[in-house]
Amino acid sequence: MEVISNKFKIAITGMSGFVGLNLKDYLYNDYEILPLSVRYIPNQEFTLDYNAIIHLAGKAHDLKKVSKPSEYYEANYELTKQLFDSFLNSESETFIFMSTVKAVADKTEHILTEESIACPRTHYGIAKRQAEEYILSKRLPAKKRVYILRPSMIHGEGNKGNLNILYQFVSKGFVWPLGAFHNQRSFLSIDNLCFVIKELLNNKSIPAGIYHVADDKPLSTNEVIEILAQTQNRKSNIWSIPTILINTIVKLGDLSHLPFNSERLEKLTENYIVDNKKITKAIGKKLPISSVDGLIKTFKSFRKIK
Repeated sequence: MEVISNKFKIAITGMSGFVGLNLKDYLYNDYEILPLSVRYIPNQEFTLDYNAIIHLAGKAHDLKKVSKPSEYYEANYELTKQLFDSFLNSESETFIFMSTVKAVADKTEHILTEESIACPRTHYGIAKRQAEEYILSKRLPAKKRVYILRPSMIHGEGNKGNLNILYQFVSKGFVWPLGAFHNQRSFLSIDNLCFVIKELLNNKSIPAGIYHVADDKPLSTNEVIEILAQTQNRKSNIWSIPTILINTIVKLGDLSHLPFNSERLEKLTENYIVDNKKITKAIGKKLPISSVDGLIKTFKSFRKIK
């Protein structure tokens, strides 16, 4: 005998990825979670028999720079267009699109808000921004809700990004030589991202639109190193080598094509602050985990799977 579920049905694209796996576990007890396998094929339509669609699938930013530009536009723009058009023609009520702050700016010295003028520079950011513009250009039928989320750097258990690299650096006892650089950047705990998505699903009074998602407090790289050392019961080993000397070293790296070059230095020491006031005001609740506690949880998960 077939068992029919009365649970709210949510389809998640990209559910096998880092965000998708965590989101599935977070929502599992309250909803019927279904994977939606998608890839770009010209002129395709999707049958969407779900209450809500959470579109996570896409091509991530390629730090090695070996991807073709067309791959970003097909996976992040064309596929999103097809899925969103299918949503508009379906009975589904809610569409959540995972964009990125890189759809606004790759670098910024100012606090990034939803009102900041979008000027992406990479094919990744441009394709995501084009997808946003397409979604916003469409008139929504009655009772449909659409949310575009722009997360800052997401971290959590199972993440293999830059924080994992920093973890390995500190765990091996290396000195952090960039203490003279005083930057501030926003992070986003996967717990806070999942909390925001669940609130959007549950609360129909939250206005549709674009929302930046970040933890409440930005942190410097030096603070992150100190938190990381704390989770390993180590003393942080930060050296403040004069910036003029560091800049000379990276210029040599540029000329000799070494890993420590100007681009790598900028990634490690740049400012990138994302304002989350719009989303927290819309939800009407505080995010469940602080910036520091979120990082501690992530770093402890690295230690657990080491």
